[in-house]
Amino acid sequence: MVFLAQLPKEQLIAQLENGVILMVLGIATVFVFLTLLVFLTKGMSAFAKKIAPQKKPAAVVSSPAAATLSVSPASDADIAAAIVAAFAKSKE
Repeated sequence: MVFLAQLPKEQLIAQLENGVILMVLGIATVFVFLTLLVFLTKGMSAFAKKIAPQKKPAAVVSSPAAATLSVSPASDADIAAAIVAAFAKSKE
């Protein structure tokens, strides 16, 4: 095994320069790839929306009487019973 202190100064500097160059090339490659991926994904999404646009759901017409309905006490009791049963089951 060769330690850094044993290498000649010129060789050490050359290896460090090569390492920095490789690091910058790697970072640039990943950056370019991810940038292309983002733009290609956005482009394909726009293309898909153009070919097959989403259908808008039909508007639901509600009567004023339906808006004033409240939850009945029986359903509240059912919900409370379900909560109690679930709590008792979790304690087993």
